[in-house]
Amino acid sequence: MTSFSEQPKGFTSGSLNRSSSSSRTLFNNFMNGVIFVCGALALLPLLLVLSYLLIKGFSSLSLELFYELPPAPLDEGGGFGNAIVGTAIMVGVGALISVPIGVAAAVYLTEFSKGQTARSIRFATNVLSGVPSIIAGVVTYGILVGTKVTGYSAIAGGVALSILMLPIIVRTTDEALQLVSNDLRQAAVGVGATNYQTVLLVVLPAALPSIITGITLSIARAAGETAPLIFTALFSFFWLNKLTDEPVASLSVLVYNFATSFDPNQQSVAWAGSLILVLMVLIASIVARFATRSKS
Repeated sequence: MTSFSEQPKGFTSGSLNRSSSSSRTLFNNFMNGVIFVCGALALLPLLLVLSYLLIKGFSSLSLELFYELPPAPLDEGGGFGNAIVGTAIMVGVGALISVPIGVAAAVYLTEFSKGQTARSIRFATNVLSGVPSIIAGVVTYGILVGTKVTGYSAIAGGVALSILMLPIIVRTTDEALQLVSNDLRQAAVGVGATNYQTVLLVVLPAALPSIITGITLSIARAAGETAPLIFTALFSFFWLNKLTDEPVASLSVLVYNFATSFDPNQQSVAWAGSLILVLMVLIASIVARFATRSKS
C-alpha cells in the first residue's frame, strides 16, 4: 500500500507541477515547438510577399503617380490617378448594390424566415461565395456588356464586384444578428414594439459593428479583384467621364497589364500600384478590426 509520503513519479516534492524531465512534459514542449514552427511557416509567405512588395513598391513610389495618367509604352513618368478613381467608383457602385440587398437578406433569414427556406438560402449563399470571380465577370459581361446595355463601363464593373461582395455581407450579417440576445427582442416586444421596429431600432444597432466588419471585408476583397473587371470594365489610359459605355481604369487591371510589359517604366508603375492596392486592403482590414474592438 502506497503511503502519503511517497511522491508520484515525475512530480517534484512539495509541488503539483510536473517534473521538467517527465515524458509528458517533454512531449508537451515538443508539440508546442512544432505548433510554433508551423505558425511561423504559415506567416512566412505573407512576410516574403510584403517585404518584396515594400522593397520594389517604395523604390518606385512618387507623388506624381497619384495624379498623372498611366504612361504609354516607352514614355517616361506617368501614374495611376485614373485607376485609383476608377477603383473607388466601381467598389462604391458594388457596395451601393450589395450592402442594402445583403443586409436585408440577412435580416429576413434571421428574423422572419425559418426552417427549410432559411437553410436553402444559406446554402445558396455559401455556394455563391465559392464561385470563382471570373465567373461573375463572364455572367455580367453576358448580361450587360455583350447585350450593349452599358458596354464596358464602371457600372458593369460595379455590378460584377457586387456579386462577389454579396455573399460575404449576407453571411457576416446573418451571424451577427444571430448573436444578438433574444432578451433584447423580448424586451422590445414587451414594451409594444412591432417586429419591424424591433429589428430597426434594437437588433440592427446591436449588431452594427459586426455588420460594418463584414462590409469592410467585402470591400477589401472587391478592391483587389482583376478577372471580373477585365470582362466588364476593361481598361483606359484616360480620366473617367461617364459611368456607362466607357471603359474605366482600375488598379488591379493596371497591375495586370503593366507587370508583364517590356517597358521598365510601366513595370515600375505596376510595382507602385501593387503597393497602393495592398495598402488599401490593409486600411479596410484595420477598419474592420476597430469595428470589432468597439463591439467588444
